[in-house]
Amino acid sequence: MSAPLVLLAAGGTGGHVFPAEALAGALAARGFRLALVTDDRGARYGGELGKLETHRLPLRKMTGGLARKFLGALSLIPGFLAARTLIARLRPAAVVGFGGYPSLPTLAAAAVARVPAALHEQNAVLGRTNRLIAGRADAIAGSFARTRGAPDAVHVGNPVRAAAIGLRASTYVIPAPGGELRLLVTGGSQGASIFGRVVPAAVSALAPELRARLRIVQQTRAEDADAVTAAYAEMGVAAEVAPFFADLPARIADAQIAVARAGASTVAELACIGRPAILVPYPHATDDHQTANAEALAQAGGAWTVADAEFTPAWLAARLEALLADPAPLARMAQAAWGFGKPDAAERLADLVEKLAQRRAA
Repeated sequence: MSAPLVLLAAGGTGGHVFPAEALAGALAARGFRLALVTDDRGARYGGELGKLETHRLPLRKMTGGLARKFLGALSLIPGFLAARTLIARLRPAAVVGFGGYPSLPTLAAAAVARVPAALHEQNAVLGRTNRLIAGRADAIAGSFARTRGAPDAVHVGNPVRAAAIGLRASTYVIPAPGGELRLLVTGGSQGASIFGRVVPAAVSALAPELRARLRIVQQTRAEDADAVTAAYAEMGVAAEVAPFFADLPARIADAQIAVARAGASTVAELACIGRPAILVPYPHATDDHQTANAEALAQAGGAWTVADAEFTPAWLAARLEALLADPAPLARMAQAAWGFGKPDAAERLADLVEKLAQRRAA
């Protein structure tokens, strides 16, 4: 008798892919077979998830003008038919959706076929795709203690990359009074441009003796990288600037404070590793979910949160000046962030999925 199959449905963005990959690892270790249902972007993904048997649904993006949105919505029909045929052929023990366009037709097809299905919501607000199918899911798993739009969600946490879990035991180095302060600036896939404008300007506003104590690692847009690098060089500030850091978890671990957007994966990795942060929620995120993510970590004591419109060079310069004068709050925040982390999120989600699969087998 072959091992039971779990079908994972995820869009191609990192926020959907990372948790799906972490769950795949946890379930594979328990003897499950895995297959991935995704879109064009997800089908191009590498990593461990890219090694799975992959099925691409004929879906269009539902972004852009009215015509593109209409065609995108219309593509859900052939997407559902393809997902229904796939489920009938593969006969999975359970289906897990992580949001994004592929989740909707796949979980709808699972409901029609009476295959147990779970949703995982990465953000503190139930996403639009997940809202559309939530009523047909057997279980909803949430990354935060409270998920707006899904009051009955089971709190499992947001599964993070193995690299982040491996750094959970790394020691937070408390900045020494009068010593250096290591600052990580990361904007994620959206909204990094504001950091390219505000952070160098804030650093420039500091007294020269304070600037000399900063060590900066900054992710910025490719088109801004040269200007940001030149700005720090002119100030004599030690800085490493790049559009992308493949070893971002290691960069988080090395930082003494991060300035970041509040995407679900960013918040989860900061908490898992245990690093304090200044979180600037992306104001155009759907349903303002980044503000809810940021507030959850801030309420736990692991971050400060500031609105995009209020994140000015003067505001950041004042915060950095205060921390350079008295870094003691950072140690407390690092400990609070660490306590907020859920390094076992993938295992907790795997427990839930395994129970659903057992229901199918019964």
